[in-house]
This record gives sequence, C-alpha cells and structure tokens, in this order.
Amino acid sequence: MEQKKIDRPAFITSVAIIVLVCIPLAASPDTSGAILQSLYDYIANEFGVIYLIASVGANGFLIWLAFSRFGHVKLGTDDEGPEFDTLSWVAMLFCAGIGGGLIYWCGTEWAFYYQSPPFGAEPYSAEAAEWASTYGLFHWGFTAWAFYCLPTLAVGYPYYVRKLTHMRFSNSCNYFLSANEVGPTARFIDFLFIMAMVGGAATSLGFSTPMIAACVSWLFDIEHTFALEVEMMFLCMFLFAGSVWLGLRKGIRTLSDINLVIGLCLLLFILVVGPTAFLLKTSLNGVGVLLQNIVRMNFWTDPFTDSGFVENWTIFYWAWWIAFAPYVGMFVARISRGRTIRQIIVGMLVLGSLGCWVFYMIIGNYSLFLELEGIVKSTEIINNESQSAAIIATLTQLPLPAVVVGVFCLMAIIFVATTYDSASYTLASSATLNIPAGDDPSRGHRVFWAFALGLLPITLMFIGGLKVMQVVLLVVSLPILIVGIVMCVSLVRSLQEDVK
Repeated sequence: MEQKKIDRPAFITSVAIIVLVCIPLAASPDTSGAILQSLYDYIANEFGVIYLIASVGANGFLIWLAFSRFGHVKLGTDDEGPEFDTLSWVAMLFCAGIGGGLIYWCGTEWAFYYQSPPFGAEPYSAEAAEWASTYGLFHWGFTAWAFYCLPTLAVGYPYYVRKLTHMRFSNSCNYFLSANEVGPTARFIDFLFIMAMVGGAATSLGFSTPMIAACVSWLFDIEHTFALEVEMMFLCMFLFAGSVWLGLRKGIRTLSDINLVIGLCLLLFILVVGPTAFLLKTSLNGVGVLLQNIVRMNFWTDPFTDSGFVENWTIFYWAWWIAFAPYVGMFVARISRGRTIRQIIVGMLVLGSLGCWVFYMIIGNYSLFLELEGIVKSTEIINNESQSAAIIATLTQLPLPAVVVGVFCLMAIIFVATTYDSASYTLASSATLNIPAGDDPSRGHRVFWAFALGLLPITLMFIGGLKVMQVVLLVVSLPILIVGIVMCVSLVRSLQEDVK
C-alpha cells in the first residue's frame, strides 16, 4: 500500500493547474481568445525557427543513437524479453500517440493546403493538389515520432536501468539531478510536464469531440449543438475511466488491439470500394514528393513571401507533438520494458509514421478525389460549415453510409479513449510516490484523472475555434522544448557512464 501512496505536492499542483486555467478562460472567453491569439503570433514569429531546428535535431540525434554503440542497450536487465508482444506494443504506442486527432485531420487537412498551398504554388492547381496530398505525411511522420521517442528513452532508461522508484518526466534529466530526484528542480520539470500534458490532451479532445458529435448527429438525425458535444465528451470520459479502471493489460491494451483491427478494416474497405487506382497512385506519388523534398520542408522558414504557412501549420504541429511528447514518452516507456534503444527508435519512427501515413493516403486522398471530381466540395464545406461536416460528407459517399459513419464514429471514440486513458495512467503515475517497474498506480487515482482531464477541453470548445487550440499548444510546448535539450544531454551522459 505504501508503494502507491499519492505524491501530494504533485497531485495538488496538477489539480490547481486545471482549475486555474479553466476558470478565467470560461469566465471571459472573448478576452481570453484575444490574449491567446496575441501570444500565438508573438511566439510563432519570434521563436518559430527554434521549433524547426528542434525537429531536425531530434531526428538527427535519434538516428545517431540508434546506430551508435548504445543502440543495443536494453530498457531492463539483459536477460528479460519485451513485456508486451510487438503487435500490442505497436497498437498501444500508436493509439496513445495519435488519438482522435489523426481521424479528425486525415480527411480534411489537405483542403487547407489545396486552397493556400506552400512554396508559392497556385491555389486549386495540380501543383497545389500534389502538395496537399504530401504535407500531411510530413506533419504526421518522422518528426512527430522523433519528438515522442526522445522522452521515451530519457524517462525509460533511468527508470529501468538505474532503478528509480518513480516514473516522472523529471527522470529524463536524472543525470543532472543526481540524488535530488524530488527536489525543487525536479518538481519544476514535472510542473512543466503537467502544463504541457493538460494543454496537449485538452486540445486533442477539443478537436475530436465535435467530430464524434457530428457523426452521432447524422446517424440519429439530431441537431449538432454544443450540448451534444459536451455529452459526447462525458461519454468518452466514462469510457476511458472504465478502461483505466481495468488497467494496462485488460483495458488499454485490449482497446488498442480492437481499434487497430477496426481501423485497418475501414481503410481496406475504402481502398477496395473507392477509387483504388487513384488512391494507390496518389499515395505513392506523395511518398516520392516527400522523400524528394524532405530537407527543403524541414528547413523552410518562408522568409520572402511571409505567407504564414509555416507558422500556421508546421510550427503548430511541431508544438503539438512537443506538448504531447512527455506524456506519450512516459506511457511508451512504461510499455517498452525489455526492448532495446534501437528497437524503440526504429519501431516508433518507422511503424508510427507508417500508421499515420496510411490514414492520410486512403481517407485523405479519397476526400481529395471527391473534391477534384466535383462530387463533394470539402473546401467549400469547411469554409462555410466545419471540418466535421466535411468529414461526414466524405464518408456518406461510400456504400453502406450508415455503417461506415457508425464504424468511423466507434473508431474515433476508442481512439480518444485509448489516448486519454493512457494520459490518465501517466498523470496518476507522475503523482504517485513509488511505483516499482511493472506496477501500476492505484485504480481510484487513475479514474480521478480520467474525469479531471475533461474539464479543459470543454472550456476550449466553449471558447471555440482552431486558433485557440493552436495557441494553447504553442504556449505549453515552449518550455518543454528547452527541457528537451537537457534531456538529450542527460541521456547520453548516463549511457556513457553506464555502458563500458
């Protein structure tokens, strides 16, 4: 029982952050929205280039680490195998890392690039369509998983190899903290983690819930209102509260495995009954364009046209991944016991990226096909209504539309659940004093965070707008970006000291 005692300072701090952020936002939504917009513009313009440098640095560092003499180092003892089989491990890391956000963006992101393409391309042109089918792969590819992988290794190594008694984000700087693992510096690092996690989790739920509400509205022919979105939010909260109650193996792993099967079946269905040749040709072309231009896309700062593309999209995505990285990293570290550093890096960067790409290649390119053929004008629907309405309009063009929308809705709900039961699990771990390797925080503690995490997304949906959510991500990600540098140095120093 002592092993699962709640860390009161961490617990109280976490609750206070949620309450203190939600109250002023809800009390003055207009003022809050204006302040957040000003913050976004300032950070994106003044510090945006740092995010681009960080993305290149993260990828380069992990490639070096994977092929260095440290690549064979195992998170655990030399004689133990992986705690979870590879299929379940991939399913859990994928569901934790992308959540409902992937389902929301894969079918509509191309529309923004088609209307306002990068590199000075003509809007609505063939070149714009080519970039539209490619940039989603870039934003949801290697860099996203590189940002996730860094804290996975930096947290997991000292926990499993140096035998720390707790799993917190401050573990990632263990080399510099030395014996002062719960001192003021460690507490401050964990405070930044909580800020980033609450903001990142809230934003993803804010994207996903209106889409789920739109599916329910279409299926049952009821009005899509803010009240319906809140009801869907509570439905998701109850679902992932039940999942975290069941625990890591019976709850989170089971839901992740189920959703992996549902997702693959839906994608295969669309590929077979949809414009198969177009989907295959566009997907292959998109990968080719990405690989041919990946250096240019990573380093593009748009200094001459000042179109705002980089600030509005690339920096927004890098901020999202950085804000989510501590939580995803801690969760993936928890399920990666017995795997080597090289296995984790290759698994996350390659398999994680491929998992995201296949959704963009099939659902995104199918939606683009409907636009080009004049069947469903997603660009007009997004401009006049919402992204959720465009998603529904796309799905209903498939055979058995009610079944397709129902399956899509179920998949979205489970994706949200698997992401946020993982988040609840991670927050509970972070606010528990002692968790031996392989053990879990208490059930009641996990369930509490399942409900607490729903407060901020409801507030953000009340304020409304994509821009508000972009601002939250950018603000909470900046300090994590700075900690990331210390984290990398700490990991290498620890490896150099331990590996002879």
